[in-house]
Amino acid sequence: MNEEGKDGGKDGEKKKSFWDMKFNFNWRGWVVDPAEHFYYAWLQVMIVPIVYNWVIIILRTCFTMIGLNYLPVWLTLDYVSDLMYAADMTITLHTGFLDQGILIKDLTHLRKRYLHSKQFMWDLVSLLPTDFLYFAFGIETPLVRINRLVRIPRLNEALDRMETRTSYPNTFRITKLMIYIFVLIHWNACLYFALSNYIGFGSDRWVYPNITNPKFASMRRQYFYCFWFSAQIFTTVGDTPLPSREEEYLFMIADLLIAVLVFASIVGNVGNVITSLRDRDNVFFPNHELVKAYLRSHHISKELRQRIDNWYQHLHINKKIMRENEILQQLPLHMRTEIAVSVHLPTLSKVTIFQNCEKSLLEELVLKLTPQVFSPGEYVCRKGDVGHEMYIIKEGKLAVVADDGVTEFAVLGAGNFFGEISILNIKGNKSGNRRTANIKSIGHSDLFSLSKEDLTDVLSEFPAAKRHLEEKGRQILIKMGMLEETAEVEEVEAEKVETKIKRLETNLELLQTKLARLMVELESSNRKMRARVEQLELQVAVLEIQLPHDELGEEGAPGREEGVGGESDWEREEAEGEEEDANEKRKKQGDNDDNDVTNEGDGESTKSTKDETERVVEGNKYDRKDSDILKEKGSDGEKILGKGDDRPGKGDGAETEPINQKEDQSEEVESVEKTKKTKEDSDGKDMQGSD
Repeated sequence: MNEEGKDGGKDGEKKKSFWDMKFNFNWRGWVVDPAEHFYYAWLQVMIVPIVYNWVIIILRTCFTMIGLNYLPVWLTLDYVSDLMYAADMTITLHTGFLDQGILIKDLTHLRKRYLHSKQFMWDLVSLLPTDFLYFAFGIETPLVRINRLVRIPRLNEALDRMETRTSYPNTFRITKLMIYIFVLIHWNACLYFALSNYIGFGSDRWVYPNITNPKFASMRRQYFYCFWFSAQIFTTVGDTPLPSREEEYLFMIADLLIAVLVFASIVGNVGNVITSLRDRDNVFFPNHELVKAYLRSHHISKELRQRIDNWYQHLHINKKIMRENEILQQLPLHMRTEIAVSVHLPTLSKVTIFQNCEKSLLEELVLKLTPQVFSPGEYVCRKGDVGHEMYIIKEGKLAVVADDGVTEFAVLGAGNFFGEISILNIKGNKSGNRRTANIKSIGHSDLFSLSKEDLTDVLSEFPAAKRHLEEKGRQILIKMGMLEETAEVEEVEAEKVETKIKRLETNLELLQTKLARLMVELESSNRKMRARVEQLELQVAVLEIQLPHDELGEEGAPGREEGVGGESDWEREEAEGEEEDANEKRKKQGDNDDNDVTNEGDGESTKSTKDETERVVEGNKYDRKDSDILKEKGSDGEKILGKGDDRPGKGDGAETEPINQKEDQSEEVESVEKTKKTKEDSDGKDMQGSD
């Protein structure tokens, strides 16, 4: 009892949870995806109330007897269609839409978008409660519900969805056209009956006969007669009575104009269907008419033409598709790959060399497979031919025959393959990538071919798979005794040479990189040396300007001149010593960084450094010559001053003159020192920037 009670409790909990899920559904947060099957099914359901209103409202308005005799049925169907209209508005309100490829599910956003759209205005107009006008015009005037006809955009959406999803779009287009023509003839029949009632039944041969005649009094006879009369007018076939009144003439003129448009639409749609069918056949199958014209123009033998005709006939009868890649070309690449994988991957996986390969490689290869159909007695390959592709048998039987074409050594069936070794181009193959047997089709055979070029292109992106396939092919050749061992050794040696070449190329790239770094360092050191030399030249020039004035004003000028010259020589020696230290440091750095540098690289780098140092030394020589010239000019100035001292009339004025000259000289020295300091500061900043 306890166990049964427990089981009953569990069942009760399950039922409770199910009904909780059933009734606790969050209707407020419910969003419909327009790509789902529910939305598509709902559009198909909405076709019924829309077509009902388009057919029945005009029927009840013009054929009053039909409307009154079945009034309860019509009222029930009217309000059921109104409920479906209201439900359709609710579903449309909860239907999401795509924004930048993402489905929007926010109900606030969906509600705002729907309420501000034109679709909401048309839906609202179609549900206005115009039935209250029955109290004013009577229950026999269903024309008050004519606002229900504005839901026609929903009907067009449903038909468009059905056309895109059906497997027979051409048949659906013809059916849709016939439905439109039926509704048009139905409306015209209703208007013809209403016009006959307005003019008077039986008043002339054109209007509907008198309904007092029992033969034309029944409701079915009334509708069928009017429908037949309208069909005669729109199809322009049959002998319709001539009109006799102005109203009749106007009605006939309007009908004939509409009939012209109807006839044009019928012819155009049927022509489009036929054209699309022909285009489909041209895409699926090769154009036989062009081939026939070519064979006739070149006077091909009757036997060969008969074989070609049989080949085309086999394709059409058995629906063999030869242009798969052209048919699927409009699809995205990933979809084409999925289709090819689902169709061809099981066949490709049966090939021995492709077993245990990665899936991405097989997915690339299935896109390269080309279908081929061989007729009975046709050779697929002959012994001695160079192999450019391998074959996989999809359907049919092939025979391995002798050179006489009669003796059969073996029979290959569906799933077998051949020619896989010839497309791998394995070195040492004794057959030299040539066919080793004659293979002939016994009946009509369907094969897939994979060319050597396509396989090479795919394997270029999968080097590991390439080595794996070559190793498998080499093992097969060893079992068959078709692989030369010397060729295998040569192949290994060739791989070693290639490895050495790659290593040398890598070392060469490293050396070039280090040489470029050394050249950059050399240029920066040269810039520093030039800046230092310019600074020393400036100091020497300032000292040479000061020397002549000091010789005029003081007695110990010669000794001072020697001291200044010695100081400048000492500064030059110090600069040269710094340069030599810098060169030695640079050489040490180059030796530490360039342990792998070749002798030629070392020779070039040291040669370049020697050239630069020679240039600097020559610049120093020129600087010394310039300083000697300045000294000579200074000595000439001293001679001129000495001659001036020997002039007569010197007196007291001559004694005060040196004092003024000393003051001027001191001012000049101060100005020179200021310029020297500013230049040194600027040179120091430049040197920091270059460092």
